[in-house]
Amino acid sequence: MVYKYDFLIIGSGVAGMSYALKIARAHKGRICMICKTGLEEANTAFAQGGIASVTDMEVDDFDKHIEDTMIAGDFVSDRKAVEQVVRKAPEQIKELVQWGVNFDKKQDGRFDLHREGGHSEFRILHHADDTGAEIQRGLMAAVRANPDIDIKENHFAVEIITQHHLGQEVTRRTRNIECYGAYVLNPDTQKVDTYLSKVTVMCTGGCGAVYQTTTNPVVATGDGEAMVYRAKGTVADMEFVQFHPTALFHQGETHPAFLITEAMRGYGGILRLPTGESFMEKYDKRLSLAPRDIVARAIDKEMKMHGIDHVCLDVTHKDAEETKRHFPNIYHKCLSIGIDITKEYIPVRPAAHYMCGGIKVDLDGRSSINRLYAIGECACTGLHGGNRLASNSLIEAVVYADTAAKHSLAHVDDYAFNTNVPEWNDEGTLTNEEKILITQSVKEVGEIMSNYVGIVRSDLRLKRAWTRLDLLYEETEALFKHVKASRDICELRNMINVGYLITRWAIERKECRGLHFTTDYPVHAYGQ
Repeated sequence: MVYKYDFLIIGSGVAGMSYALKIARAHKGRICMICKTGLEEANTAFAQGGIASVTDMEVDDFDKHIEDTMIAGDFVSDRKAVEQVVRKAPEQIKELVQWGVNFDKKQDGRFDLHREGGHSEFRILHHADDTGAEIQRGLMAAVRANPDIDIKENHFAVEIITQHHLGQEVTRRTRNIECYGAYVLNPDTQKVDTYLSKVTVMCTGGCGAVYQTTTNPVVATGDGEAMVYRAKGTVADMEFVQFHPTALFHQGETHPAFLITEAMRGYGGILRLPTGESFMEKYDKRLSLAPRDIVARAIDKEMKMHGIDHVCLDVTHKDAEETKRHFPNIYHKCLSIGIDITKEYIPVRPAAHYMCGGIKVDLDGRSSINRLYAIGECACTGLHGGNRLASNSLIEAVVYADTAAKHSLAHVDDYAFNTNVPEWNDEGTLTNEEKILITQSVKEVGEIMSNYVGIVRSDLRLKRAWTRLDLLYEETEALFKHVKASRDICELRNMINVGYLITRWAIERKECRGLHFTTDYPVHAYGQ
């Protein structure tokens, strides 16, 4: 089957839905959103802490937020991108509210702002401790109610379409690579359909599932980054994988591991060893409110030094009713496994959480491939640099959804559908009866990445990861050519590609910077 849409959106998180709503408002063409699962299952829904924006101008200002972001990013961040997001944030908050998103307010009607690690002021808007789920709910209701947006749930984008599929040789030195749409797997027919588009937008989210333990859902397999890289597009900063310092430690829960929001440390939570001894004073003067990379490395070191599998977060000194009111979901989750957080420590450990790098884009969200935009976690805008500042991701997604929508609306009429694109050819391939090969390889990718390309790295570990991933790549590509396309083998291909990119970028960075910490190179102080 061949479908034609003016705007093809691959992904369904806050980035994709915000973009879709902005395009639909302009009434300038047909819109399709491809969702690999249900519309509701995206990383957005797992974001607890909140969304960062300067709203209280009496004590806060844009310059403070910009500086906090640059410091957290270890001055790898692109200042122009930082300024754009920070200065455009308030107007995008207003639009989220107009779309039906509710943020907690004080009795006087002002936003109830939290403070999180790395922020110099209280500027985190939130909805209890499930802000991402509330934003996802509000946007889903608006998207489902809009008749101009076709939603294709449980469909899987296999590849984006470029000149390569027209028989032309495309390399990383090829100029003017163009995207004509995507090949998409239909779950009902198990056939790969052709979706032609004038504009394609990649909003596929993160890649935490390439690690053994992650706060991301199982769908976060780095599909966007992998598809664009295979199409010879530019990616950047892939070595900067953020590990959230405080995922709930509970045997068996690894995909996803339940997140204990940063706001709990902003609320006054103290990191301790299981014995009750605090330890952050040994690592940073900001104690438990230091940026995530510092806190994650500190926890990792303490766990290895003491031979323990977790540390603890203590809020027992806080008012019990206030704790329940601020963090109802965390309270009930911990209670379900026998922990009353008002009386007992919360067992926590780091888990893969966020990719700061991704598909390289400009201030309008344009990738290096013409007619292809990327927004949300799969994109590298330059905002996060070496380490994402807490709660900057959701606001980045809606700001870049806005700039990408404005740019693509202004240029969509310049493009035409490329009707010379051939349909997907799987003639001669077989139905895959060797599922064990895929499940075992997925497991191996997680072990390789966690053991060798984790919070602390070394040249020897990275070299070993490279060698192991190369073998998995050769095996998987051979299998992919032999069998019909399926979601599981496509996800495995993407995970291996992303693991390779993280490892390669880590090998090339000969210093400790931001989230990339290696035992073979010194730590430098930047921006001083």
